[in-house]
Amino acid sequence: MEDVVAACMRNPLAHDLDHIVGQTRGLWDDLRGARLFVTGGTGFVGCWLLESLLWANERLRLGASVVVLTRNAGAFAAKAPHLAGDCAVTLHTGDVRTFEFPRGEFSHVIHAAADPSPVLTPEDGVRLFDTIIEGTRRALEFARRSRVTRFLLTSSGAVYGPQPTAVMHLSEDYNGGPDPSDARSVYGEAKRAAEMLCALCADARLQPTIARCFAFLGPLLPLDRHFAAGNFIRDALRGGPIRISGDGTPYRSYLYAADLAIWLWTILLRGRPASPYNVGSSHAVTIHELARTIARAAGPDINVDVARPPVDDAQPQRYVPATRRAEEELGLRTLVSLEDAVARTMAWHRQRTFA
Repeated sequence: MEDVVAACMRNPLAHDLDHIVGQTRGLWDDLRGARLFVTGGTGFVGCWLLESLLWANERLRLGASVVVLTRNAGAFAAKAPHLAGDCAVTLHTGDVRTFEFPRGEFSHVIHAAADPSPVLTPEDGVRLFDTIIEGTRRALEFARRSRVTRFLLTSSGAVYGPQPTAVMHLSEDYNGGPDPSDARSVYGEAKRAAEMLCALCADARLQPTIARCFAFLGPLLPLDRHFAAGNFIRDALRGGPIRISGDGTPYRSYLYAADLAIWLWTILLRGRPASPYNVGSSHAVTIHELARTIARAAGPDINVDVARPPVDDAQPQRYVPATRRAEEELGLRTLVSLEDAVARTMAWHRQRTFA
């Protein structure tokens, strides 16, 4: 008991990590003695997977180990010293497109690399496209050579292209796609190609699974990037106002990070090979509603400023998944409400600010 209490005091994510392990207890036996390889382990998604893996490793005595690919081991160690310094973690320096293969056999690969940053120049677009496709090709080649059975690709809802206004929720069977003549579609097009590579590599031994990720909230979410939820929380923590750069009418949905980890571990270990699963919440809210939810959580003096009024009779944009496949096949649910997700995320950032 003392070890558990001490660990909780060291890790402010303890409550969420207990939630993850408790909801996935039937899965972890698959990872006893496992050796995993993770790309993108230093990002938001990757860090939550590492946090939850190491938490389960300690509490359930899994004896698992993980090799994390990183372009800069020193930067990762500075960002997350408790992860980089864990005895079960080995950092492997390299570019996801060209990395040297670690020696030995592995049981699982999680390919979470590729940052959906804004593309500002044609060179940015080419680099992003190449990183996603060649990185996936390299990760799959490594998985084959290392005799991996289960492989997880973190794809994106961007593969669907713009959501038609008449479609309330995008299902995995929706056959739309990005416009290949529009350079702004580079991320979605590259993720589509990465999914195709997984389908081509699937066989009796290698079983790639695909998670089409939408939008998320939670501790570790950057507040200075192009994520509306993170920007709104930043504004609120600074005392407001929360600024909406558009008219606030687009619809989004947000899955809490601890639920995200539950979904991804389940898809890796139980998902049907080469069958994509939407990962996100089906509860749609407008950007304005999201801002107001964050303002209420922050306090009564936080205002919301909207840059411009809605256009009369204009149909709002949507980016909201249908999650029936994950629910019916894998028993997955959204367990943390939006209001609770906002409160937990803000509390974590406040703790870091005043620690």
